Amino acid sequence: MSHPGSDDRGGGVAAPTQNPVGTAAHGPRQTGGRLPLEGIVIADFSRVLAGPYATMLLADLGAEVIKVEGTGGDDTRTWVPPRRPDGVSTYYAAINRNKKSIVLDFKDADDLDAAQQLAARADVVIENFKPGGLKKFGLDYDSVSKTNPSVIYSSITGFGAQGEGAKYPGYDLIVQAMSGLMSLTGSPDGPPFRAGISVFDVMAGLHSSIGILAALRQRDHTGEGTHVEASLMASAMSGLVNQTHAYVGGGTTPMRMGNAHPSLYPYEAMPTADDDVIIAAGNNTQFSRLCTVLGIPEIAEDERFADVGDRTERRDELRPVLEAELRKHTAQELFEKLNDVGVPCGPINTIKQGVEYAEALGLEPVVQVGSGADAVPGVRHPLTFSTMTPRYELAPPRLGEHTEEIKAWLKQPESQQPESQQSERTQR
Repeated sequence: MSHPGSDDRGGGVAAPTQNPVGTAAHGPRQTGGRLPLEGIVIADFSRVLAGPYATMLLADLGAEVIKVEGTGGDDTRTWVPPRRPDGVSTYYAAINRNKKSIVLDFKDADDLDAAQQLAARADVVIENFKPGGLKKFGLDYDSVSKTNPSVIYSSITGFGAQGEGAKYPGYDLIVQAMSGLMSLTGSPDGPPFRAGISVFDVMAGLHSSIGILAALRQRDHTGEGTHVEASLMASAMSGLVNQTHAYVGGGTTPMRMGNAHPSLYPYEAMPTADDDVIIAAGNNTQFSRLCTVLGIPEIAEDERFADVGDRTERRDELRPVLEAELRKHTAQELFEKLNDVGVPCGPINTIKQGVEYAEALGLEPVVQVGSGADAVPGVRHPLTFSTMTPRYELAPPRLGEHTEEIKAWLKQPESQQPESQQSERTQR
């Protein structure tokens, strides 16, 4: 398989060159050495968050992501405020760098043909349409795999593609409610709350990217494609980890506890002379050091509080003892003193303060995406590697910015690929 030229602002298609490690020809990179997913072409029919987040992470690692949008564009282009200074939705910009945008109207015969050609040439197709929604366009897994048997086809749904769940749309807030997460979030005597982000969209995106990578690796061994399915509900069941297993393994139904932890104490927000801080004494050694800093080392020796389980069960007895001493110190004093002795402690920051603190730690959370006048700020890829650097070459594309470039590429017959790639494709 070949892919469109690497000119990030259109203007022609580079001739394909032989790719010694991937399944597709790949044009010259703009910076640095090879990335592991170079040559992998992803036809991205997804929108909103879960799919676009997955494909952005893969694009950062070298994949050629072609974002297919309807005439109105991805929904998140209109999700404002906030906006960047140029008016672009920050929500959209957060999850769409390193991609190229093509506008295709599936009701138009020529555009539908282009979409089908794109799916036929792609290494990976990802979509989050309602189950069965792409079948009438010949873009479902069964249809695509007939012309592209080696395709990795990734589907993301809300509640699965079979049975009752197939009829429900996949909105993160609904899944937060129906999975049980909201029953865990908020004060014990208050109403349930949603998480501050679309947590299961993000999880489903991460799980999908893992599935795609695993399927690509399997294809290296077998030459065969596969259908990878993820759902927000399944990601919720897995992502709630100890809370779901409390019920599955222990028969316990967890309920919301504010900032408290069901199995550890102290492991929550604690009061000081000024601001609250988070203290996470996760074992006996940390608890002993906490008590020493607070000037009450005897509490760590008290048999009522000697072990983790004892402290958790008797938190109502222990809490006033700790809080009385904590209120003698400022949040900053405790942050410094506790971390100096190995007791995890941290302030409750705003997002602004969190970014600034990450910068102070040298994590360089803010990167420039694109180059020259088109460069915009973005958030760094979450992984670092000793042998490579994720790319930040393409700013989030304008709607349909690469339509003509991609259509021109699709008109080139695949027979123009290097013979080595033609034979490899034939063997699959």
